[in-house]
Amino acid sequence: MSGSTPELPIVVIDALRPTAHHLVINRRGSTVWEVESPRGRYAVKLGHPIEATADWAAQPWTALAPAREGAVLHRLGLDDIAYGEWERGTWNFQPWREGPDLYRLWEPCRRPGSSIAPHTDVALGCVEALAELHAKGWAHGDVQPAHFIIGPERTHLIDLALARGGSVPEGYDFPFRGCLVHYEAPEIARSVLATGEAEPTPEADVYALGASLLISATGWRAVEYPDDAPRPVQRQAVAEGRRRPVRARGELGRLIDAMLSHAPEDRPTIDEVGKALG
Repeated sequence: MSGSTPELPIVVIDALRPTAHHLVINRRGSTVWEVESPRGRYAVKLGHPIEATADWAAQPWTALAPAREGAVLHRLGLDDIAYGEWERGTWNFQPWREGPDLYRLWEPCRRPGSSIAPHTDVALGCVEALAELHAKGWAHGDVQPAHFIIGPERTHLIDLALARGGSVPEGYDFPFRGCLVHYEAPEIARSVLATGEAEPTPEADVYALGASLLISATGWRAVEYPDDAPRPVQRQAVAEGRRRPVRARGELGRLIDAMLSHAPEDRPTIDEVGKALG
């Protein structure tokens, strides 16, 4: 069954009574479905362990991620969610967020020869979504362009399985071992290289948002390393601060440059970023 696509668990079907559902993501360790039901539209996430291969170490924590995210969402005050266990791991369902993600929305800005500038209102919406999380005492830990959904009324910050800021059930918890290296702050990369673990912080989230705005607007990563480099090599480049010049234009470019400062204390807070954009 390791290579197959998991179907919706019976407990989720019983809770939502789907009238339609389709697969959105099926990747190593997780599956996401969009589900229509009499209750509304939901994202259903299933987690299962990643087995060891010649190229990857075993990652049993992926089985726990959906339930951990469900617990975080519950702590943040979301009511229309549920989470639990299924035969291969854990699951959650949460309201579906409609809209393109940041990277897809700014695709016209990245076209060769484009004169379209990234809209600061979009950037401000991402900042406000992250600021709301920080104001509640949480750090996201996995900020990346795909996790900002630009909705018709507001921007939603999704995928909170790695967030830190309050207690979650011990049986669903696991250490933070970094995130996508493109968006990892230098201090996070150094800690993961040294100990295998790190602690998400608001300062690291600000760096990750700067890197997300940069790659979405320009197509360029914040740090230079070969595309096919092993992850430790990528992390070492981040830890050493091998920054590319920020080529985003105008005030947004200057702000991104500050957000990508090597030292956490040199970065603006998320509220300062919001004031600069506002």
